[in-house]
Amino acid sequence: MCDPVARVQALAGEYDALRPRMVRVAYAILGSRAEAEDVVADCWTRLVDADAREPVRDLTGWLTVTVARAATDVLRSARVRRESYVGPWLPEPFVAAVQADPADRVTLDETVSYALAVVLESLSPAERTAWVLHDVFGMGFPEVADVVGRTPAAVRQLASRARTHLAAQPARFEVDRTTHEEVLGRFLAAAAGGDLAALLETLDPDVVLTSDGGGVVSSARRPVHGADRVARFLVGLVAKYAGDVEVELVEANGAPAVALREDGVLTSLLVLTVVGGRAARVDLLRAPVKLALADR
Repeated sequence: MCDPVARVQALAGEYDALRPRMVRVAYAILGSRAEAEDVVADCWTRLVDADAREPVRDLTGWLTVTVARAATDVLRSARVRRESYVGPWLPEPFVAAVQADPADRVTLDETVSYALAVVLESLSPAERTAWVLHDVFGMGFPEVADVVGRTPAAVRQLASRARTHLAAQPARFEVDRTTHEEVLGRFLAAAAGGDLAALLETLDPDVVLTSDGGGVVSSARRPVHGADRVARFLVGLVAKYAGDVEVELVEANGAPAVALREDGVLTSLLVLTVVGGRAARVDLLRAPVKLALADR
């Protein structure tokens, strides 16, 4: 007869090994690091209870379905809260120092970039879950249907609609890292020097700047559209905080980004989405709670 304690210990070891993947699944669906980690933690108790009733044979499959279903439920309720959020809502990124050992951090660069996380917000919860599970994590439509609560044919349509919508978003397809770093370098030099003309050269004519302050700190309550308006907004921002902040290059979801610190505390995170050699999106995360989580 199997020793229950030994069985739970064995499950714990397998669960810990699969946990990073499960966090990626939940994060891709939710766009919230804190909520993703909470979902995965809650699924540990469900796993122990389910295994006590009947041994779980395919742990990866069981956890993926359970985590995805729980994340989708959380997303549906989160959408209601996000609609009443003060100002634009941006996803919580995974932030790491550029010099950090890749083995010591959770990287999402091959799963969901920050730009993709932003674009996924435009999908319905069902579309997002269907696309993420099928196109990103390779689940079959019957398994996805079990998560979403629709028929396989309906889920196939959901994924197709999501795919069509995402394909129409230029920010979905980012450039290589070298180009990203080159654009970011020119962007920073121009912004720091207050060189409006040089800054305009780094921005796509239809660039959009989104600032998320969560209603707690100063931020643009609505997205800023167009290269001229975005450039002037950034130059004004730099002039306001010049000399009071420390600028640090970091990685957000595996891509280069800029962290701004005041007295050692992360107060802003700036992420560019580069398309065609210019910044097509400028996302400025300033919400203190999100930044505290990102800076762990």
